[in-house]
Amino acid sequence: MPVARLRPAHALGRWLLLGTGWLAAALAALGALLPLLPTTPFALLAAGCFARSSPRCHRWLLATPLLGPVLADWQAGRGVPLAAKCVALALLWPSIGLTATLTVPVAGVRWLLLAVAAAVTVFLLRLPTAPARRR
Repeated sequence: MPVARLRPAHALGRWLLLGTGWLAAALAALGALLPLLPTTPFALLAAGCFARSSPRCHRWLLATPLLGPVLADWQAGRGVPLAAKCVALALLWPSIGLTATLTVPVAGVRWLLLAVAAAVTVFLLRLPTAPARRR
């Protein structure tokens, strides 16, 4: 399923989408390194913004080795690879658990962190799973 190539009606809209895309791409790159910051939602946001504002930036994002294959699968309607889901959950729960128990003194905030982790887990598990790639 190809991404709709919609152009904003005004130049300001294009620049806002482009800026949001770059911010989301930077956060996705940080999310690949930091366990508490998600990668996939920011990568999908960047791809959507770039698809509507800059075909050149969109092609660049799809060509990156880290995010490109996952985004291509998503945009083709194949879903998210099972390995990406497993890695996300394997990093999410220990990091949230350690953060909640070791650094957060307020019980309500601990429960909020656990609720966010549970919501992210449900979101990831509900995403379609892409078939395994053949090498």
